[in-house]
Amino acid sequence: MSQIADKKRIGAEAVESKGWLRAHKWLILRRLSQFGILGLFLLGPLAGLWIVKGNLNYSHTLGLLPLTDPYVALQALFAGHVPEKLGLIGLAIALAFYLLVGGRVYCSWVCPVNVVTDAAGWLRDRLGIKGASSISRNTRYWILGMTLLGSALSGVVLWELVNPVSMLHRGLIFGMGAAWTVVIAVFLLDLFVMNRGWCGRLCPVGAFYSLVGRWSPLRISAPLRSACNDCMDCFEVCPEPQVIRPALKGEGKGVGPVILAPSCTNCGRCIDVCSKEVFTYGLRFNNPASTDTLVKVQPETK
Repeated sequence: MSQIADKKRIGAEAVESKGWLRAHKWLILRRLSQFGILGLFLLGPLAGLWIVKGNLNYSHTLGLLPLTDPYVALQALFAGHVPEKLGLIGLAIALAFYLLVGGRVYCSWVCPVNVVTDAAGWLRDRLGIKGASSISRNTRYWILGMTLLGSALSGVVLWELVNPVSMLHRGLIFGMGAAWTVVIAVFLLDLFVMNRGWCGRLCPVGAFYSLVGRWSPLRISAPLRSACNDCMDCFEVCPEPQVIRPALKGEGKGVGPVILAPSCTNCGRCIDVCSKEVFTYGLRFNNPASTDTLVKVQPETK
């Protein structure tokens, strides 16, 4: 059978055992979140309904709630610009939120470019594209450091000159123009050059938020890991598959079922596609190291 057909079976067991809706629950909620947030920003300039003013870098909701992107604020500080009082309040609110729920939820639940890279990944699977160039996942941290150093040397918020998220926002409001080239470049990178290359290896925003949420309490956990049937579907759909194995397989002395790796985006796709319902959302503190809550069922003997 063809590789394309094999790829199409990813998550099929989950659909059969849980139904289509439950097998796509967290994916649907993520898309509602991403498009809902984007829609709130677009309602003002496109429809004159100003619920939210601004963009993902800085916004003001209903004239009451300020939110400041911590990564942009940090670059501004390196560039020698201190945010005003309202900006600092927005920074504190955003930081508290991402420290609590995990910084990389920004990548999977907020960032509109994630929809672009997911679409590239979906098409890559359907076309059966195998093999690609690859670079270290630590590259994004080097790029993060360079954007901060560059901001300090240039006196400008450097990443915003090329940030695909900002370009996508501006393009949807004022017309894409040259912004299309950046968005299409990200799409083509993930489709033909590197699987999950942008979000997983290059984007400094994801690198920054992984550091912010390193100790966040909300985590994906595999409390029923002994029920795993090694179908590998969770590894196929995970944007950061390297984070799964230690918790799922208990690799290493005293490793519990909670995924503690800061690169995890808390996207919930592993929960969706697991027919054995091994995964769930939980707290990092509920992380027993020596026991599983479910043992594998042994076949009956006559």
